[in-house]
Amino acid sequence: MKSMTGFAYTEKQSGGVSVVVEIKGYNSRFLEVSVNLNPQLSALEPQIRGIITEHCRRGKVEVSIREKKENALFSIRVNAEAVRAYGAAAEKIKSLLPPGICSEENMPLKTFFELEGVVETEKDNEAEYEAWINIKDVFFETLGKFENEREREGHHTKENILSYITILERSRDTIASLLPQIEKSIKDNIRIRFAELAADNVDENRVLAETALLLMKYTIAEEVSRLSVHLSDFRTVIDGYASAGKKLDFICQEMNREINTIGSKTPLVEVSRVVVDMKDAVENIREQLRNTE
Repeated sequence: MKSMTGFAYTEKQSGGVSVVVEIKGYNSRFLEVSVNLNPQLSALEPQIRGIITEHCRRGKVEVSIREKKENALFSIRVNAEAVRAYGAAAEKIKSLLPPGICSEENMPLKTFFELEGVVETEKDNEAEYEAWINIKDVFFETLGKFENEREREGHHTKENILSYITILERSRDTIASLLPQIEKSIKDNIRIRFAELAADNVDENRVLAETALLLMKYTIAEEVSRLSVHLSDFRTVIDGYASAGKKLDFICQEMNREINTIGSKTPLVEVSRVVVDMKDAVENIREQLRNTE
């Protein structure tokens, strides 16, 4: 079992290249992956997104990768056409202005460097495979930390959930032990009602028939049996599947349905008290499952 929440951070420098990778995980009903990269790494986004998708099934995952190269090379290119166009425009403007307005003091050469499109600077962007080589080790190291953190949190969550499953199993056993008392209570109530109506002339066959009908209506043996199946299924799933949050939540819904039925059908106060504890345990389990994948 894995938690959806986790955090991992790695920063390394090697060969004049500094790489920082940060991965965060939050609770979410579905999988949402957000990738934030340097512009020169943007081509790697689909690849990184795919790797995260292979490791995560649910949750909101944010990945941030920053790469910085020391002494990065720049190239400068002069757009001659733009220079000539701006020069011609300057001469045109100069001809339209009063003498002395447009001079080296008023419009020096450096002004051309501020005009859009005249001078273009660009980094020597590395090829995609070179960018991946620079970041992949740091990325996978951080991803490993992230997965370890999720597994650690998931382990604690699993232990907590199983403690509530144990409570449910003990409560189920308590209710099962009370089944004969529940049936006896139903029979006694019928006998009292018949005795009140017919004085001492109680028709035993009628009592048995009415008892059978009420037992069919109020007995909880089937609910207890189905609850046992759900508890067994829960343990099987939680031990056998790494990402079973949704399936376990569905089993909790089924358990809660049986528990509610038991509570509504049972006249014994002892059972009602146990039902309250069971409903509380199921709610705690579902709350914990909201943090798991």
